[in-house]
Amino acid sequence: MPYKVAIVGRPNVGKSSLFNRLVGQRLSITDDQAGITRDRIYAKAEWLTKNFRVIDTGGIDIGDAPFLNQIKAQAMVAMDEADAIVFVVDGKSGLVDSDHYIAKMLYKTEKPVMLAVNKIDDISQLQNTYEFYALGFGDPIAISSHHGIGIGDLLDQIISHITEDDVTYDEDVISFSIIGRPNVGKSSLTNAILGEERVIVSEISGTTTDAIDTQFKKDRKQYVVIDTAGIKKRGKIYEDSDKYAVLRALSALERSDVALMVIDGEEGVIEQDKHVAGYISEYGKAVVIVVNKWDAVEKDDKTMKKMEEKIRDEFKFLDYAEIVFVSAKYNQRIHTIFPALNTAFENYNKQVQTSIINDLINDAVAMNPTPIFNHGKAQFNYVTQVAIKPPTFVLFVNNPDFVHFSYLRYLNNQVRSAIDFTGTPVKLILRKKA
Repeated sequence: MPYKVAIVGRPNVGKSSLFNRLVGQRLSITDDQAGITRDRIYAKAEWLTKNFRVIDTGGIDIGDAPFLNQIKAQAMVAMDEADAIVFVVDGKSGLVDSDHYIAKMLYKTEKPVMLAVNKIDDISQLQNTYEFYALGFGDPIAISSHHGIGIGDLLDQIISHITEDDVTYDEDVISFSIIGRPNVGKSSLTNAILGEERVIVSEISGTTTDAIDTQFKKDRKQYVVIDTAGIKKRGKIYEDSDKYAVLRALSALERSDVALMVIDGEEGVIEQDKHVAGYISEYGKAVVIVVNKWDAVEKDDKTMKKMEEKIRDEFKFLDYAEIVFVSAKYNQRIHTIFPALNTAFENYNKQVQTSIINDLINDAVAMNPTPIFNHGKAQFNYVTQVAIKPPTFVLFVNNPDFVHFSYLRYLNNQVRSAIDFTGTPVKLILRKKA
Protein backbone atom coordinates (compact mmCIF):
# COMPACT_ATOMS: atom_id res chain seq x y z
CA MET A 1 0.00 0.00 0.00
CA PRO A 2 1.20 3.58 -0.54
CA TYR A 3 3.69 5.14 1.82
CA LYS A 4 2.10 7.58 4.28
CA VAL A 5 3.64 10.90 5.31
CA ALA A 6 2.18 13.04 8.12
CA ILE A 7 2.71 16.81 8.20
CA VAL A 8 2.93 18.04 11.80
CA GLY A 9 3.88 21.25 13.54
CA ARG A 10 2.50 23.94 15.79
CA PRO A 11 -0.45 26.08 14.61
CA ASN A 12 -0.03 28.57 11.78
CA VAL A 13 3.37 27.49 10.47
CA GLY A 14 1.98 26.68 6.99
CA LYS A 15 1.24 22.95 7.23
CA SER A 16 -1.93 23.13 5.15
CA SER A 17 -0.26 25.30 2.50
CA LEU A 18 2.51 22.71 2.27
CA PHE A 19 -0.08 19.92 2.07
CA ASN A 20 -1.74 21.69 -0.86
CA ARG A 21 1.64 22.08 -2.59
CA LEU A 22 2.48 18.39 -2.20
CA VAL A 23 -0.84 17.07 -3.49
CA GLY A 24 -1.22 19.72 -6.19
CA GLN A 25 -4.67 20.97 -5.27
CA ARG A 26 -6.33 23.07 -2.60
CA LEU A 27 -7.92 20.36 -0.46
CA SER A 28 -6.96 21.81 2.91
CA ILE A 29 -8.35 25.01 4.38
CA THR A 30 -5.65 27.65 4.80
CA ASP A 31 -6.27 30.57 7.11
CA ASP A 32 -4.11 32.90 9.18
CA GLN A 33 -6.16 32.09 12.27
CA ALA A 34 -4.22 29.57 14.37
CA GLY A 35 -5.82 26.14 14.73
CA ILE A 36 -8.12 26.40 11.71
CA THR A 37 -7.25 22.84 10.56
CA ARG A 38 -8.84 20.68 13.25
CA ASP A 39 -9.01 17.31 11.52
CA ARG A 40 -6.59 15.30 9.46
CA ILE A 41 -7.05 15.44 5.72
CA TYR A 42 -5.68 12.79 3.37
CA ALA A 43 -4.73 12.91 -0.29
CA LYS A 44 -2.53 11.17 -2.83
CA ALA A 45 0.72 12.66 -4.06
CA GLU A 46 3.31 11.62 -6.65
CA TRP A 47 6.92 12.54 -7.24
CA LEU A 48 9.28 10.99 -9.79
CA THR A 49 6.85 8.10 -10.47
CA LYS A 50 6.56 7.22 -6.75
CA ASN A 51 3.15 7.47 -5.09
CA PHE A 52 2.50 8.24 -1.45
CA ARG A 53 -0.27 9.56 0.76
CA VAL A 54 -0.05 12.84 2.63
CA ILE A 55 -1.83 13.38 5.95
CA ASP A 56 -2.47 16.99 7.02
CA THR A 57 -2.94 17.60 10.74
CA GLY A 58 -4.06 20.32 13.09
CA GLY A 59 -1.37 22.24 14.94
CA ILE A 60 0.15 20.94 18.17
CA ASP A 61 0.72 23.52 20.91
CA ILE A 62 1.36 23.52 24.65
CA GLY A 63 -1.26 26.15 25.41
CA ASP A 64 -4.91 25.65 26.29
CA ALA A 65 -6.68 26.93 23.17
CA PRO A 66 -10.15 25.63 22.15
CA PHE A 67 -10.03 22.20 20.46
CA LEU A 68 -6.34 21.82 21.38
CA ASN A 69 -6.73 18.40 23.02
CA GLN A 70 -8.67 17.10 20.02
CA ILE A 71 -6.11 18.53 17.59
CA LYS A 72 -3.26 16.97 19.56
CA ALA A 73 -5.05 13.61 19.59
CA GLN A 74 -5.63 13.73 15.85
CA ALA A 75 -1.98 14.58 15.22
CA MET A 76 -0.83 11.73 17.47
CA VAL A 77 -3.00 9.31 15.52
CA ALA A 78 -1.60 10.58 12.22
CA MET A 79 1.98 10.23 13.47
CA ASP A 80 1.32 6.70 14.66
CA GLU A 81 -0.19 5.70 11.32
CA ALA A 82 2.42 7.41 9.14
CA ASP A 83 5.60 5.85 7.79
CA ALA A 84 7.47 9.16 7.89
CA ILE A 85 6.88 12.66 9.26
CA VAL A 86 7.46 16.14 7.90
CA PHE A 87 7.96 18.49 10.87
CA VAL A 88 7.14 22.06 9.77
CA VAL A 89 8.56 25.04 11.67
CA ASP A 90 8.30 28.78 11.06
CA GLY A 91 11.48 30.40 9.72
CA LYS A 92 10.14 33.89 10.37
CA SER A 93 9.15 33.58 14.02
CA GLY A 94 12.08 31.28 14.84
CA LEU A 95 12.47 28.43 17.32
CA VAL A 96 9.88 28.43 20.13
CA ASP A 97 8.99 26.19 23.09
CA SER A 98 6.20 24.46 21.15
CA ASP A 99 8.75 23.26 18.58
CA HIS A 100 10.79 21.60 21.35
CA TYR A 101 7.61 20.04 22.74
CA ILE A 102 6.70 18.54 19.34
CA ALA A 103 10.28 17.38 18.80
CA LYS A 104 10.08 15.33 22.02
CA MET A 105 6.88 13.68 20.73
CA LEU A 106 8.58 12.88 17.43
CA TYR A 107 11.63 11.28 19.08
CA LYS A 108 9.29 8.70 20.61
CA THR A 109 7.86 7.66 17.23
CA GLU A 110 11.27 6.36 16.03
CA LYS A 111 10.23 7.22 12.47
CA PRO A 112 12.07 9.21 9.80
CA VAL A 113 11.55 12.93 10.42
CA MET A 114 12.22 15.61 7.80
CA LEU A 115 12.50 19.11 9.24
CA ALA A 116 11.01 21.71 6.88
CA VAL A 117 11.69 25.35 7.77
CA ASN A 118 8.84 27.22 6.11
CA LYS A 119 8.45 30.88 5.10
CA ILE A 120 12.00 31.12 3.73
CA ASP A 121 10.86 33.25 0.82
CA ASP A 122 14.26 34.26 -0.57
CA ILE A 123 17.93 33.35 -0.25
CA SER A 124 18.66 36.18 2.21
CA GLN A 125 16.53 34.38 4.81
CA LEU A 126 18.52 31.11 4.70
CA GLN A 127 20.34 32.09 7.89
CA ASN A 128 16.99 31.74 9.69
CA THR A 129 17.25 27.96 9.34
CA TYR A 130 20.42 27.51 11.40
CA GLU A 131 18.88 27.70 14.87
CA PHE A 132 16.63 24.72 14.04
CA TYR A 133 19.64 22.38 14.10
CA ALA A 134 19.04 22.46 17.86
CA LEU A 135 15.97 20.22 17.39
CA GLY A 136 18.24 17.30 16.49
CA PHE A 137 16.74 16.24 13.14
CA GLY A 138 19.76 16.84 10.95
CA ASP A 139 19.89 19.36 8.11
CA PRO A 140 16.79 21.58 7.95
CA ILE A 141 15.18 21.90 4.51
CA ALA A 142 14.43 25.53 3.66
CA ILE A 143 11.06 25.87 1.93
CA SER A 144 8.40 28.39 1.07
CA SER A 145 5.05 26.66 0.68
CA HIS A 146 3.62 29.97 -0.53
CA HIS A 147 6.14 30.44 -3.36
CA GLY A 148 7.00 26.77 -3.99
CA ILE A 149 10.67 27.20 -3.06
CA GLY A 150 12.45 24.04 -1.85
CA ILE A 151 9.43 21.77 -2.36
CA GLY A 152 11.36 19.55 -4.80
CA ASP A 153 14.15 19.07 -2.25
CA LEU A 154 11.61 18.05 0.37
CA LEU A 155 9.90 15.63 -2.04
CA ASP A 156 13.28 14.08 -2.85
CA GLN A 157 13.79 13.46 0.87
CA ILE A 158 10.30 11.93 1.22
CA ILE A 159 10.64 9.43 -1.62
CA SER A 160 14.16 8.43 -0.51
CA HIS A 161 12.47 6.54 2.34
CA ILE A 162 9.95 4.69 0.16
CA THR A 163 10.51 0.98 -0.40
CA GLU A 164 8.31 -1.40 -2.37
CA ASP A 165 7.04 -3.88 0.20
CA ASP A 166 3.42 -4.29 -0.75
CA VAL A 167 1.52 -7.46 0.04
CA THR A 168 0.48 -8.96 -3.30
CA TYR A 169 -1.66 -11.92 -4.27
CA ASP A 170 -2.09 -14.11 -7.33
CA GLU A 171 -4.22 -12.63 -10.11
CA ASP A 172 -7.13 -15.01 -9.47
CA VAL A 173 -7.37 -14.15 -5.75
CA ILE A 174 -10.35 -11.86 -5.12
CA SER A 175 -9.35 -9.27 -2.53
CA PHE A 176 -12.12 -7.19 -1.00
CA SER A 177 -12.53 -4.72 1.84
CA ILE A 178 -15.57 -4.02 3.98
CA ILE A 179 -16.13 -0.26 4.03
CA GLY A 180 -18.74 1.90 5.70
CA ARG A 181 -19.37 4.54 8.31
CA PRO A 182 -19.18 3.56 12.01
CA ASN A 183 -21.82 1.23 13.49
CA VAL A 184 -23.24 -0.20 10.27
CA GLY A 185 -22.08 -3.71 11.19
CA LYS A 186 -18.79 -4.05 9.30
CA SER A 187 -17.18 -6.23 11.97
CA SER A 188 -20.25 -8.45 12.23
CA LEU A 189 -20.34 -8.83 8.46
CA THR A 190 -16.65 -9.80 8.40
CA ASN A 191 -17.29 -12.44 11.05
CA ALA A 192 -20.38 -13.72 9.22
CA ILE A 193 -18.48 -14.05 5.94
CA LEU A 194 -15.59 -15.90 7.56
CA GLY A 195 -17.73 -17.90 9.96
CA GLU A 196 -19.92 -19.26 7.20
CA GLU A 197 -17.03 -21.14 5.62
CA ARG A 198 -14.50 -21.83 8.39
CA VAL A 199 -11.91 -22.82 5.76
CA ILE A 200 -9.33 -20.21 6.63
CA VAL A 201 -6.16 -20.86 4.68
CA SER A 202 -3.96 -18.36 6.50
CA GLU A 203 -3.85 -15.03 8.26
CA ILE A 204 -1.28 -12.72 6.75
CA SER A 205 -0.16 -9.66 8.62
CA GLY A 206 -0.88 -6.59 6.52
CA THR A 207 1.42 -3.71 5.72
CA THR A 208 0.03 -1.69 8.64
CA THR A 209 -0.17 -2.80 12.25
CA ASP A 210 -3.96 -2.66 12.39
CA ALA A 211 -5.01 -4.49 9.20
CA ILE A 212 -5.27 -8.24 8.87
CA ASP A 213 -5.64 -9.90 5.48
CA THR A 214 -7.57 -13.12 5.99
CA GLN A 215 -7.38 -15.57 3.10
CA PHE A 216 -10.13 -18.16 2.68
CA LYS A 217 -11.64 -20.43 0.06
CA LYS A 218 -15.26 -20.78 -1.03
CA ASP A 219 -16.64 -22.77 -3.96
CA ARG A 220 -13.11 -23.38 -5.26
CA LYS A 221 -12.39 -19.64 -5.39
CA GLN A 222 -9.70 -17.91 -3.33
CA TYR A 223 -10.62 -14.73 -1.44
CA VAL A 224 -8.85 -12.26 0.80
CA VAL A 225 -10.90 -10.04 3.09
CA ILE A 226 -8.90 -7.01 4.19
CA ASP A 227 -10.35 -6.36 7.60
CA THR A 228 -9.94 -3.21 9.64
CA ALA A 229 -13.31 -3.40 11.38
CA GLY A 230 -13.35 -3.90 15.12
CA ILE A 231 -9.58 -3.81 15.61
CA LYS A 232 -8.70 -1.40 18.41
CA LYS A 233 -5.53 0.60 18.69
CA ARG A 234 -4.13 1.39 22.11
CA GLY A 235 -5.53 4.33 24.05
CA LYS A 236 -8.81 6.14 24.23
CA ILE A 237 -7.98 8.62 21.48
CA TYR A 238 -8.07 5.83 18.91
CA GLU A 239 -11.40 4.45 20.10
CA ASP A 240 -12.98 7.91 20.01
CA SER A 241 -11.63 8.94 16.63
CA ASP A 242 -14.02 8.50 13.72
CA LYS A 243 -11.44 10.16 11.51
CA TYR A 244 -8.93 7.45 12.36
CA ALA A 245 -11.44 4.89 11.10
CA VAL A 246 -11.45 6.76 7.78
CA LEU A 247 -7.69 6.41 7.41
CA ARG A 248 -7.86 2.70 8.19
CA ALA A 249 -10.65 2.28 5.66
CA LEU A 250 -8.67 4.09 2.97
CA SER A 251 -5.67 1.86 3.62
CA ALA A 252 -7.84 -1.23 3.20
CA LEU A 253 -9.57 0.24 0.15
CA GLU A 254 -6.28 0.95 -1.63
CA ARG A 255 -5.19 -2.66 -1.29
CA SER A 256 -8.46 -4.26 -2.39
CA ASP A 257 -10.04 -4.92 -5.78
CA VAL A 258 -13.65 -4.78 -4.62
CA ALA A 259 -15.24 -2.71 -1.87
CA LEU A 260 -18.25 -4.04 -0.01
CA MET A 261 -19.93 -0.78 0.95
CA VAL A 262 -22.12 -1.42 4.00
CA ILE A 263 -25.26 0.61 4.71
CA ASP A 264 -27.48 0.38 7.79
CA GLY A 265 -30.80 -0.92 6.45
CA GLU A 266 -32.66 0.17 9.57
CA GLU A 267 -31.35 3.75 9.55
CA GLY A 268 -31.26 4.15 5.78
CA VAL A 269 -28.91 6.30 3.71
CA ILE A 270 -27.40 9.31 5.48
CA GLU A 271 -24.92 11.98 4.39
CA GLN A 272 -21.93 10.14 5.83
CA ASP A 273 -22.67 7.16 3.55
CA LYS A 274 -22.22 9.48 0.58
CA HIS A 275 -18.74 10.42 1.79
CA VAL A 276 -17.82 6.74 1.97
CA ALA A 277 -19.21 6.17 -1.52
CA GLY A 278 -17.20 9.15 -2.73
CA TYR A 279 -13.96 7.53 -1.54
CA ILE A 280 -14.81 4.30 -3.37
CA SER A 281 -15.55 6.23 -6.56
CA GLU A 282 -12.38 8.34 -6.21
CA TYR A 283 -10.22 5.25 -5.85
CA GLY A 284 -11.82 3.63 -8.90
CA LYS A 285 -12.66 0.37 -7.14
CA ALA A 286 -15.26 -2.22 -8.04
CA VAL A 287 -18.12 -2.15 -5.55
CA VAL A 288 -21.04 -4.09 -4.13
CA ILE A 289 -23.54 -2.21 -1.93
CA VAL A 290 -24.50 -4.33 1.08
CA VAL A 291 -27.61 -3.31 3.04
CA ASN A 292 -27.07 -4.78 6.51
CA LYS A 293 -29.45 -5.16 9.49
CA TRP A 294 -32.24 -6.10 7.07
CA ASP A 295 -33.70 -8.28 9.83
CA ALA A 296 -34.57 -5.15 11.83
CA VAL A 297 -36.63 -3.57 9.03
CA GLU A 298 -40.41 -3.93 8.96
CA LYS A 299 -41.08 -5.28 5.50
CA ASP A 300 -43.76 -5.93 2.96
CA ASP A 301 -43.43 -7.04 -0.66
CA LYS A 302 -42.40 -3.51 -1.75
CA THR A 303 -39.87 -2.63 0.99
CA MET A 304 -36.79 -4.01 -0.75
CA LYS A 305 -37.68 -2.35 -4.05
CA LYS A 306 -38.22 1.00 -2.33
CA MET A 307 -34.88 0.77 -0.55
CA GLU A 308 -33.15 -0.09 -3.79
CA GLU A 309 -34.74 2.91 -5.51
CA LYS A 310 -33.64 5.15 -2.63
CA ILE A 311 -30.05 3.91 -2.90
CA ARG A 312 -30.02 4.37 -6.68
CA ASP A 313 -31.30 7.91 -6.23
CA GLU A 314 -28.70 8.81 -3.58
CA PHE A 315 -25.73 7.12 -5.29
CA LYS A 316 -26.22 7.98 -8.96
CA PHE A 317 -22.45 7.82 -9.50
CA LEU A 318 -22.45 4.17 -8.34
CA ASP A 319 -25.35 3.11 -10.54
CA TYR A 320 -23.30 0.16 -11.80
CA ALA A 321 -23.10 -1.45 -8.32
CA GLU A 322 -25.22 -4.47 -7.40
CA ILE A 323 -27.23 -4.19 -4.17
CA VAL A 324 -27.65 -7.10 -1.76
CA PHE A 325 -29.65 -7.27 1.49
CA VAL A 326 -28.28 -9.20 4.47
CA SER A 327 -28.38 -9.62 8.22
CA ALA A 328 -24.89 -10.22 9.57
CA LYS A 329 -26.26 -10.59 13.08
CA TYR A 330 -28.46 -13.56 12.17
CA ASN A 331 -26.29 -14.79 9.29
CA GLN A 332 -29.12 -14.28 6.80
CA ARG A 333 -28.57 -13.95 3.01
CA ILE A 334 -24.77 -13.78 3.41
CA HIS A 335 -24.48 -16.17 0.48
CA THR A 336 -25.96 -13.51 -1.85
CA ILE A 337 -22.81 -11.39 -1.47
CA PHE A 338 -20.53 -13.80 -3.31
CA PRO A 339 -22.17 -13.85 -6.79
CA ALA A 340 -22.18 -10.03 -6.79
CA LEU A 341 -18.59 -9.95 -5.51
CA ASN A 342 -17.45 -12.40 -8.21
CA THR A 343 -19.20 -10.46 -10.97
CA ALA A 344 -17.68 -7.17 -9.84
CA PHE A 345 -14.19 -8.72 -9.73
CA GLU A 346 -14.51 -10.35 -13.17
CA ASN A 347 -15.73 -7.13 -14.77
CA TYR A 348 -13.06 -5.10 -12.95
CA ASN A 349 -10.51 -7.26 -14.80
CA LYS A 350 -12.38 -7.45 -18.11
CA GLN A 351 -10.49 -6.91 -21.37
CA VAL A 352 -12.31 -5.96 -24.57
CA GLN A 353 -10.98 -6.65 -28.07
CA THR A 354 -9.86 -3.51 -29.87
CA SER A 355 -12.10 -4.21 -32.87
CA ILE A 356 -15.16 -4.56 -30.65
CA ILE A 357 -14.63 -1.32 -28.72
CA ASN A 358 -13.90 0.58 -31.94
CA ASP A 359 -17.08 -0.69 -33.61
CA LEU A 360 -19.04 0.19 -30.50
CA ILE A 361 -17.77 3.79 -30.35
CA ASN A 362 -18.21 4.24 -34.11
CA ASP A 363 -21.82 3.04 -33.88
CA ALA A 364 -22.47 5.36 -30.91
CA VAL A 365 -21.10 8.37 -32.82
CA ALA A 366 -23.09 7.45 -35.95
CA MET A 367 -26.28 7.22 -33.88
CA ASN A 368 -25.63 10.49 -32.05
CA PRO A 369 -23.04 12.63 -33.90
CA THR A 370 -20.74 14.84 -31.86
CA PRO A 371 -22.11 18.39 -31.45
CA ILE A 372 -20.07 21.54 -32.05
CA PHE A 373 -18.38 22.52 -28.77
CA ASN A 374 -15.66 25.10 -28.07
CA HIS A 375 -15.90 26.20 -31.73
CA GLY A 376 -15.06 22.76 -33.04
CA LYS A 377 -16.42 19.31 -33.77
CA ALA A 378 -14.79 16.21 -32.29
CA GLN A 379 -13.71 13.45 -34.67
CA PHE A 380 -12.76 10.16 -33.07
CA ASN A 381 -10.00 8.24 -34.78
CA TYR A 382 -9.23 5.17 -32.72
CA VAL A 383 -10.03 3.52 -29.37
CA THR A 384 -7.94 1.05 -27.38
CA GLN A 385 -8.03 -0.44 -23.91
CA VAL A 386 -4.94 0.51 -21.91
CA ALA A 387 -5.65 -0.91 -18.45
CA ILE A 388 -7.82 -3.06 -16.23
CA LYS A 389 -8.74 -2.54 -12.57
CA PRO A 390 -10.80 -0.66 -13.69
CA PRO A 391 -11.22 -1.12 -17.46
CA THR A 392 -9.71 2.00 -19.00
CA PHE A 393 -9.99 3.07 -22.64
CA VAL A 394 -8.14 5.82 -24.51
CA LEU A 395 -10.10 7.60 -27.23
CA PHE A 396 -7.90 9.38 -29.77
CA VAL A 397 -9.62 12.51 -31.04
CA ASN A 398 -8.67 15.51 -33.18
CA ASN A 399 -9.04 17.83 -30.18
CA PRO A 400 -10.13 16.74 -26.67
CA ASP A 401 -11.40 20.28 -26.00
CA PHE A 402 -14.17 19.69 -28.55
CA VAL A 403 -15.72 16.90 -26.41
CA HIS A 404 -18.28 18.06 -23.85
CA PHE A 405 -18.31 16.02 -20.61
CA SER A 406 -21.94 15.06 -21.28
CA TYR A 407 -20.96 13.48 -24.60
CA LEU A 408 -18.21 11.47 -22.92
CA ARG A 409 -20.82 10.29 -20.42
CA TYR A 410 -23.07 9.30 -23.34
CA LEU A 411 -20.25 7.20 -24.81
CA ASN A 412 -19.64 5.61 -21.40
CA ASN A 413 -23.32 4.68 -21.18
CA GLN A 414 -23.24 3.20 -24.68
CA VAL A 415 -20.23 1.06 -23.75
CA ARG A 416 -22.04 -0.16 -20.64
CA SER A 417 -25.21 -0.93 -22.56
CA ALA A 418 -23.30 -3.16 -24.97
CA ILE A 419 -20.81 -4.80 -22.57
CA ASP A 420 -21.51 -6.10 -19.08
CA PHE A 421 -19.52 -3.97 -16.65
CA THR A 422 -21.74 -4.56 -13.63
CA GLY A 423 -19.94 -3.72 -10.42
CA THR A 424 -17.02 -1.78 -11.89
CA PRO A 425 -16.35 1.77 -13.03
CA VAL A 426 -15.25 2.28 -16.62
CA LYS A 427 -12.82 5.06 -17.52
CA LEU A 428 -12.76 6.81 -20.89
CA ILE A 429 -9.71 9.03 -21.43
CA LEU A 430 -9.39 11.52 -24.28
CA ARG A 431 -6.07 11.91 -26.09
CA LYS A 432 -5.18 14.21 -28.97
CA LYS A 433 -4.48 12.32 -32.17
CA ALA A 434 -0.78 12.56 -32.99
